[in-house]
Amino acid sequence: MTINLLQDKGATLDRQRFTWRDMVGKPISKLDDDAFTRVRVVLMNGIESDSIRTKQTALRMNLPLREKLAQLMRAEQHQETCINWLLGPDHSPLETTIAYEQVAIEVTASIAQLEQDDYQSQSYRYALLEDFDHLYRYAALLDRLEGKDANNITQGYTDIIPGRPTLVHHRAPEHELTEPYARDAALATKLHALTLVSGEYQTHDYYMHFGPTFADPVARQLYAEIASVESQHITHYGCMLNPEESLLEKLLICEANEVWNYAACAQQESNPRLKALWERFLDYELGHLQLARQLFQDVERRDPAEVLGDGILPPGIRYESQREYVRRVLADEVSLRKNGTRFVPESEEGASSLEYREAINAEGSPSGMVSATYHWEAGTELVRQDPHQRLAG
Repeated sequence: MTINLLQDKGATLDRQRFTWRDMVGKPISKLDDDAFTRVRVVLMNGIESDSIRTKQTALRMNLPLREKLAQLMRAEQHQETCINWLLGPDHSPLETTIAYEQVAIEVTASIAQLEQDDYQSQSYRYALLEDFDHLYRYAALLDRLEGKDANNITQGYTDIIPGRPTLVHHRAPEHELTEPYARDAALATKLHALTLVSGEYQTHDYYMHFGPTFADPVARQLYAEIASVESQHITHYGCMLNPEESLLEKLLICEANEVWNYAACAQQESNPRLKALWERFLDYELGHLQLARQLFQDVERRDPAEVLGDGILPPGIRYESQREYVRRVLADEVSLRKNGTRFVPESEEGASSLEYREAINAEGSPSGMVSATYHWEAGTELVRQDPHQRLAG
């Protein structure tokens, strides 16, 4: 499949129609579908959600473009509904949480390897080790509350071991900032950053929504703690976007990002029904991109090639286990900390982060409490011997 962002037209908006039954189709299976099918579903829901957020921001700031933006948002809303409803009731909220963290780990690791800018790649690796630890803490909670093995969700693709401890993720705001990519950065660099900030936004919102629904006090605190870190990650990745890009420039990048992501999903999907869906939405997004290109030309009087380059899609996310790469990053960089926009040794961490962390952890860290006696093993309590039996033996 060869796609050119400057030439391909895709389906026009008047051909992008849905019925309610079309939007609410058969969900994927928690156990029968490959875990990376769910990874794609979760990521693309986040991509669609951020696309709507981008257009809603643009709509509030530009009167002449409101009708076109509203039309685009309606199509994106229906696409997001179709994707979001693919996660069925066989997933508990906590199991979906495990899935969200697997998405963060595998997608971030793939993008970190694709990224050619050293600083940007370092920024991805830094946050990667924090999401890696979040998976471990939520796996402990899943064992505690539901007696389930998180590996049933991750299907063995992702290690369930501690990363950079969550209790040290809490940083003062001034040390959460990162440097933005250059205005003339490669298109791939722009797509990488936008993809990850989209995913983090979705994860944060999910935790804020479901965290209060738990009765267990440690669960409620853990969701609050990790939601706070996800908010930091939104800042971390959001600062990597260039603030000097115009409104329509950002819209153009947003639409190109959706094309880039759907193309990778369509190419690698193992579920035939979802493969057809990704191909359909790829065609729709090419139509959205065509409209964005036209607006960019008509309103800003600029050539879309200034942003999209030669129109050739950069290499896409690889939906496969990144275990070995993550292990190397964990071994080499787990002790890194932040000072301003720099990544520094632990001894050089910003002083205000130490003060902030001491205050917020003054009564303990929920992530430490939930995993205090936890060590992942296949099968969880089903393979554990009763302590009285051990004594009797």
